[in-house]
Amino acid sequence: MDIFEYNRESWNQQSTSGASRWCEPVDPDTIAAARNGSWSVILTPTRTVPESWFGGVNGARVLCLASGGGQQAPILAAAGANVVSFDASDEQLAKDAAVAEREGLSIRCERGDMADLSRFADGTFDLIFHPVSNVFARDVRSVWRECHRVLNDDGRLLAGFMNPCFFLFDHEHIEQGGPLQVAFTLPFADIEDLPEAQLEARIKAGEAMEFSHSLDAQIGGQLDAGFMLAGFYEDRWDDDATPLNRYMPTSMATLALKNHRAA
Repeated sequence: MDIFEYNRESWNQQSTSGASRWCEPVDPDTIAAARNGSWSVILTPTRTVPESWFGGVNGARVLCLASGGGQQAPILAAAGANVVSFDASDEQLAKDAAVAEREGLSIRCERGDMADLSRFADGTFDLIFHPVSNVFARDVRSVWRECHRVLNDDGRLLAGFMNPCFFLFDHEHIEQGGPLQVAFTLPFADIEDLPEAQLEARIKAGEAMEFSHSLDAQIGGQLDAGFMLAGFYEDRWDDDATPLNRYMPTSMATLALKNHRAA
């Protein structure tokens, strides 16, 4: 299976159906507020990114990496950033483009693999905004290396990702009334670790294939790529999304700096 193409089509279908909150474009009031300096965005399901993490966005060259859907990219563009939205899904990019057209914003939309930014020259961007999405990438270390390369010397990477412990559990079984108990070992990948019948059902339903990544790959991978971590927080979801929310944060976010002196 070509994971990239399969997940691209899965997200196209999800975006078209409008079944996910990550596929709902922001409204005109949100854009108007951003133009007036009142805005916020999220890297994880609920917690607002601290304003200090951005270091100023007005005039900044920003790469919204794997965050299409008509949400973060239009808000950052309305706040004054020069935005490139880079995503695997044609339909999610179309929503960024639709909001840009509706609101008179300039957003350059590019389709591609988050682990391959070779079309961009070294030092192209001042800031990368990368919300929870590397769960769909097989090799997250390649994502971090590419982010480091395309940022300028004082660049910032704002990234959100799943707590790897989330993937210890069979969430479909839990949704059907099963107990909350450990079902898998880590690292986990749908394509490799799900029981055959469950994997076939997932493919038939067109659900995207996911990969867990260790903290060694998520955080250690950023450090190995040359970044210095300058900020960190955890976030919870809600009980309807996962019963794990009652017991532990299910995602986290990092601020990474390319230039260590910027700290």
